[in-house]
Amino acid sequence: MKRSQLFYELPKERIAHSPLNPRGSSKLLIINRKSRNLLDKHFYDLPSFVTSDDVLVLNNTKVFPARLFGIDANKKPVELLLLNPTGKKSEWIAIGKNIPQVNKNIYIENVKARIISKAGRTATLLFDCSNEVFKQLLSQYGHTPIPPYIHSDSSERSLREKYQTTYAKRTGSVAAPTAGLHFTDNLLSKLIEKGVQIEEITLHVGMGTFLPIQSENLKEHKMHNERFTLSKITAQNLNNAKQNGKRIISVGTTTTRVLEACSKNGVLTSQSGETDIFIYPPYKFDFVDALITNFHLPGSTLLALVSALASSPNTNDVFFDFETSLMGKAYSHAIENNYRFYSFGDACFIE
Repeated sequence: MKRSQLFYELPKERIAHSPLNPRGSSKLLIINRKSRNLLDKHFYDLPSFVTSDDVLVLNNTKVFPARLFGIDANKKPVELLLLNPTGKKSEWIAIGKNIPQVNKNIYIENVKARIISKAGRTATLLFDCSNEVFKQLLSQYGHTPIPPYIHSDSSERSLREKYQTTYAKRTGSVAAPTAGLHFTDNLLSKLIEKGVQIEEITLHVGMGTFLPIQSENLKEHKMHNERFTLSKITAQNLNNAKQNGKRIISVGTTTTRVLEACSKNGVLTSQSGETDIFIYPPYKFDFVDALITNFHLPGSTLLALVSALASSPNTNDVFFDFETSLMGKAYSHAIENNYRFYSFGDACFIE
């Protein structure tokens, strides 16, 4: 498959730069893969499209204020985006601007960080402070990282609320699992009242989620690694649900990647580690039956994933290119009907 098969034209005015208020009032496009029908609804209508035979799987990762600004020894400004800890005490991998050479220091407020290694814009830093002081540093001086295509004038305090799911628990993401941004506590309560089973996994979203596919031939694209956890109890609950014929609805592409990476012959294995699974047509889904997700960038790995779910061998539609596919039809409909796109935009339910 070629990268050029995953493109569409999006008017700039369709990019959402802030979420709708109140949360959960976004549009929801119901995409029926069997009938190929499209239905315009709102996200708060979701309970009407699920039953007690459904399981909703959420990604409970939590975005942290990973952008830091400091200076080097010559007082030259330095910008960092923390990606993930190395596993060693006080060590972090980061990308940034004006990062000094190895063994040089960066100063962020009253905290010093030494450059342990460096390759291009990526570096490993050792922060000279306790874990408690580091948490305070992020809390007081860290900035919420938002996607490069979003231009927001929201305050940091506002962003920390807007760019976080209501059920976020486990800190580690530099980007929100955006399908989850539409859910409110009230909506989740209504789903539970209907008998919908709710389960949670964790995948810490990295900056790689924003990277376009690098190679024209998708087989040559190097997928980014992301850390995840699928607990024993969650795997057991989901396996039982699957065996009982329940529909597994994945909330977001991040959740989907975990479930598919951990599944073989329709059975999940509890795991914790990293995944670089890259899903694109004609991938056959092994565990996920339906997907709630936002509208994604042209030429992205996320667009490849949704295209796979809505095409053969998962449906009767053979994928030739995005524009002629069912998802292409859905995206054209969304553009014509003023849906909002990308991280702060509207959602679709591919069933």
